[in-house]
This record gives sequence, structure tokens and C-alpha cells, in this order.
Amino acid sequence: MEKMDVNRWKILDATRLDKITYWVDDSFDTPKREDVLFEPGGTNIEEGENFLLNTFGFVGYFGGMKQLPYQLNITKPKGFYGSTPLKATATTDSLDTYELPNYVDLADSPLMYNRPDTTVLNLGETEVLVSVYSPSGRVTSQPIAANVKSILEAQRSYLGGTLPVDKYAFLIYVPERVGKSGSFGALEHSYSSVYFLPEMPEAQFSSTVRDVAAHEFFHIVTPLNIHSEEIGNFDFINPKMSKHLWLYEGVTEYFASHVQAYESLYDTDTFLEKLREYILTSKAYYNDTLPFTQMSAGVLDKYEKEYGNVYQKGALIGLVLDVKLRELSQGKYGLRNLMLDLSKTYGKQNAFKDEELFDKIAELTYPEIREFFTKYVEGSEPLPLEETFRKVGVLYEPVATREVVSYGGFAPGFDEDTGKIKVADTSDMDSFGRKVGFQTGDLLLQLNGIEITPQNIRELLSDTLQSMKPGQKISFVVGRKNDDGEIKEKKLKGKATVTRRQQQHVLKVNPAATQEQLQLRDAWLGKTRS
Repeated sequence: MEKMDVNRWKILDATRLDKITYWVDDSFDTPKREDVLFEPGGTNIEEGENFLLNTFGFVGYFGGMKQLPYQLNITKPKGFYGSTPLKATATTDSLDTYELPNYVDLADSPLMYNRPDTTVLNLGETEVLVSVYSPSGRVTSQPIAANVKSILEAQRSYLGGTLPVDKYAFLIYVPERVGKSGSFGALEHSYSSVYFLPEMPEAQFSSTVRDVAAHEFFHIVTPLNIHSEEIGNFDFINPKMSKHLWLYEGVTEYFASHVQAYESLYDTDTFLEKLREYILTSKAYYNDTLPFTQMSAGVLDKYEKEYGNVYQKGALIGLVLDVKLRELSQGKYGLRNLMLDLSKTYGKQNAFKDEELFDKIAELTYPEIREFFTKYVEGSEPLPLEETFRKVGVLYEPVATREVVSYGGFAPGFDEDTGKIKVADTSDMDSFGRKVGFQTGDLLLQLNGIEITPQNIRELLSDTLQSMKPGQKISFVVGRKNDDGEIKEKKLKGKATVTRRQQQHVLKVNPAATQEQLQLRDAWLGKTRS
């Protein structure tokens, strides 16, 4: 054997080859920094407990033979169950056998083996598996499944009443401590998604999975049924990115939010706040003049740090395109309809050419849509947000001054050692913050008895806090280091105080919207069905 590079080996005198056997180490507990992977894309070998098998971490392919069929045989411990979107062709107490048409499908099919904690949801003709591995047993599959069912039902309705897959699997790994990568999150596949999420109270955990699942599940549309040649025939050795991340991730993220407004899972104000978050994050952290197609094509190297914008500006591209399509069709045709038409045009087996997609979309819709892509996706012009919101009777103010209930005015930060939000800087703290007594380094633990986490802090500050009336009692519990360096809980008390604060990118429904604006808004938000 001769090692050619990190991913390839040459087999010398291969005509004498009978079989290949080898040992594999996992990535979850690797001691080598260069081998650390984002856990949902990694591998775990924990004897007697859990095996997370991202198949590309165990099985390779011979050059020129990537499209040959595979038989995958997995020997399992007694009492273990293999959670996967795959359907076993044979199974016993100790062995599962799977048949796959090629290596690409194999690499797209993760499996998780452990003692089962699973719940199955039946959505029409689609079977959805929710599988959880929680070493402590504090997180279980049933409440998660119950919580995600409504969003999955909404997505089924949103996609026309049927889903384009027979089986889908949520594989959820809940560690007792942060992993080697230091990150939590999820990774999508065509028929499944893998989650690596921290323990948290049951209701909060289920809500977190629901929010992430709303995005990941929509990948059954794209890239499963709408994808370029770069994805359809992926080059695992020399990967080349498609320039259409606005479609794969941006539209998917927009749909994950829009479906909840369209199917009445949350109200218009909540949806507008979600859109505001996209604008805030995109404008604050990313290059707004970098052409999105250029960023997408170079995201593996030159523009790696811009990748997060696919979930922010990418979603806003989806928003503007959706409203534009609704406007041109008098409300009858939106982005949702376009994606269904693209699925019919291409489908799982037919990839589009990267350079032809914009022209094909214009052919399916309107010439003005080609101009939209030229200006705002291929070009460097900022998205016409004010114009877009005005069309649907929404007021957009890039900068506004508002009266808000103060949280203290300190600069928050993330404490990596504890995973908590902390008081990072008090130099600009307001009178409420000074009176209550926040100090730099305080860990934010509770607000009025509610645990504060990185996942819910924005909701607590924008909803819970803002619902309080001036003068109402308010209390924070913080973790503060004493003279011995130990973190001790301390309760800080005060009264809700209103302060004037400058806010960016404020959205609100226009009470004086015209009839034309109201009609377009209703079509956009599903009040009039098409």
C-alpha cells in the first residue's frame, strides 16, 4: 500500500488482491487537532454505547468505480438498533444488510447504532424516524417528535400535501459535554439530518430541535430534487462548489421561517422579527457587496469566512425573490411554486448546469427575474429591502429610536468555559445596569426565574423583558467569581426601566397600507391560497 495523500491510497500489485481489511479511528475523541471535525459530520466509536457512522468516515471507493452498487453489512451488539434513512434488505439480532446503488448515495446515508430510543411519525406516505442518543437519559425522543410534528405537517401542506421522500430520519446525539470542535449544530443529508446538541430542559431542547429541523427537513427539496452537476456527481477528492448556495441554503432557510407564517404557526410580527434578525446579522458580520455567486463558488477557500451569510443574506434573497414573483403574478405565483416547478423540471436524477439555472428560472417565470439575479445575486447591488417591504405593506427603518425596557446596556459575550452568556463590557452600561449592579465577567444565569441560554437570550430580551411594565420587579441571577476564583450565584434586583435606544433595521406592519399592498401581503403570507 502506498499513501498518495490524506484521502487516497494506491494498492500495489492489485491483481493479487482478494480483500481489504483496515482499522478506523473515530473523530469524536481524536487527540490530533488536525483530525477534529464538526461532530454531525464526524464519527463516533464508543464500545457498548454508541456508534455514529457517517459512512464516508469508514468506507471509500475505487477510482473510476464510484457509481458501482454497494452492499453494506454492519455487525451490531445485542440489543442495538440502527437508526438510518436506509431500509435494510436483511436484518438479524447481530447483522444488518443494506443495498445502495452507488458510493454517492452511501456517503449521503448516515447511521447511528445504540440501544434504541426512537419515535416514528407517519406523515401521509412518509415515515419520519426520530432517534435520540442521550448518555444521561435526560433527553428522549417522544417529546421531540411531538414538538416537531406540527412543523413537519406544516411543511407537508406547504409543499402541496405530499413529501418527496418515503422515509426520513432525525439522528440526534446529545453529549454530556462540549465536543472537540467546540460547536453544536446539525448537518443535512437528502433523507436525514444529524444533530449534535447540548443538554437543556426538555421543552427548550424540543423547541431548539424544531427550529433547526424546520431548516434541515426542507433539504428534501433542495439539493435532493434540485441540484447542480457539482453536487449530483460530487468530486470527493477535489471538491468544486456550485455558485448557487443562495438556492441550497438561502431559500431553504427562508422557507424554514416563511412556512411558519404561511401555515399560521406564528403571527406576522414574529415572522418580521425573524426577517429582522437575518438583516441584522448579515449587515453586521458579512460583506454585503460581495456577489453571492462569487462567494458561493469560492466558499471552500477564499470566502470561507463568508459562509454564514448563506443563512442570512441567502434567506433575504429568498424573501425578495418571493415578493417579486408574487408581485409579477398578482399574488398567484411565489417562490414556493417556483421550487415545485424546478423539482418537476429536474428531479433527483437530473442535475442542472450551474451557468444555466438563472436563465431556466427566467424561462419558467418572468424576464424581470433574470434582471433580479443579474443585479442582486451575480452583481454587487444591495438587496432592495425597503422597496420589497413597502410592496407588502411593511415599514422598514434602517435606523430608528425606540423606547424599550432596559436589560442594562452592557455588551454581552459568550463564555467558552461554561457555555453561558456573560457580561463582556460595562463601559457603556446604562443607569439600570449600574443600579442593578452588573459587573464585567458576570455569567447570566436567570431572568425572573427563567434560565438564560445562548439559544433563548434573544427571545428573553426581545419578548419576555419587553412585555414588562415600567416599575415591575425584575431579577437576574448571575454567576460571579469570589476572591478565591469560585463562581457563586448572586441575585440582582431592580425595577423595569424604560430607556430610549437606537435600533437598527426595524420592521413593523404599516397600519395605513393600501388595498393593493394588503392583497399582496395576504398572498405572500398565505391568507389567500394559490
